[in-house]
Amino acid sequence: MPLPAYAGSDHRIRLLQGAQELFPALVAELDRARTDVQFETYIFDVAGAGAAVAGALARVAQRGVRVHLVVDGVGTGRIAEPWATRLADAGVQVQVYSPLGPLGLLLPRRWRRLHRKLCVVDGRVLFCGGINVLGDYEDPNWGPLAAPRLDFAVRVEGTLVDFASAVMERLWLRTLALHDVRHRRLAQALADWRAVRALHQPPRRRTRQGQGVRAALLLRDNVRFRTRIERSYRRAIARAREEIIIANAYFIPGGKLRRALVLAARRGVRVRLLVQGRYEYFMQYHAARPVYGALLAAGVEIHEYAPSFLHAKVAVIDADGARPWATVGSSNLDPLSLLLAREANVMVRDAGFARRLRARLVAAIASGDGPLDPQAYAARPWRERVLDRIAFALMRAALWVTGKNY
Repeated sequence: MPLPAYAGSDHRIRLLQGAQELFPALVAELDRARTDVQFETYIFDVAGAGAAVAGALARVAQRGVRVHLVVDGVGTGRIAEPWATRLADAGVQVQVYSPLGPLGLLLPRRWRRLHRKLCVVDGRVLFCGGINVLGDYEDPNWGPLAAPRLDFAVRVEGTLVDFASAVMERLWLRTLALHDVRHRRLAQALADWRAVRALHQPPRRRTRQGQGVRAALLLRDNVRFRTRIERSYRRAIARAREEIIIANAYFIPGGKLRRALVLAARRGVRVRLLVQGRYEYFMQYHAARPVYGALLAAGVEIHEYAPSFLHAKVAVIDADGARPWATVGSSNLDPLSLLLAREANVMVRDAGFARRLRARLVAAIASGDGPLDPQAYAARPWRERVLDRIAFALMRAALWVTGKNY
């Protein structure tokens, strides 16, 4: 299978599980920064373990390094005091992506969020994954957690770093321009847009050969890369010969993706899904259940993760086969991620990496009570089935409002 655009075989990639592995690696790179730090995240929570990352950003900015931080207007909004003042005084430049405004989420255009989690340091190392600036044992809605949240990220060196840096710089300038428009600084906004246009445009396809891991950066936005992540999943699933393991926090796949999984199971591929087993949000929890029936009927194993909240957005296919494939990123397999949000995943074609990720996922699956029983699923209480249908209908109605077909 050819690699997608912005790919190469010159990468060094390290798998990181949870904030307990990501934050120390991230802070170490930030403390070594010399010229530039670009940081994007959905949630920037500095009340707990995230304070270590915020502190590192402040330290590096105080040394004169340019630090750009973009947070989402829903996931974060305004950074809490005293950290907002401390970061500003240190010289960290902060922008909020798509602030909600007085009508909030009543406007469908506000449903398009910045959900990717990216950091580039000095244009030499990239961090990408599903982990927010939020501790493993902390949840903004549910409070302290008894067990760590399950999530993953990767540390990358190689071709992808240049592309990620260019993408993040363009978003920074666009966000800055919109901020200037909102504050009626039209001359400055025009200058910002000119800076965006003047940025080097990455070629439509660029590959680099080297001695390292083959990988590609997959983006989803609402202009150039609207379907890349989903198409990558479907192509990899179609080529699977032995095994598919997908761990996804909010698993509500569209018809094409569901059919790809059903076909894989019917041709003898072992398909295992690790999904959210604990109630977190009404829509995501209940709207997922109606899609399970066809998957279970085809022989797909569905495992619910219950020790803590599942937040992973990863997959590994044929880790021991001739064409191993794995992905780690921010994209859920649901309408919000695949149709509306800005997302970023790293795709890896390397047996060693695929086996390491597979081992972590198999251990997580083994921590549960086994796969869902199709008969028990069909016989679940009528109240649950009603709530499932209501949530699924609401999701479809919301998609209709946005003009999307899923």
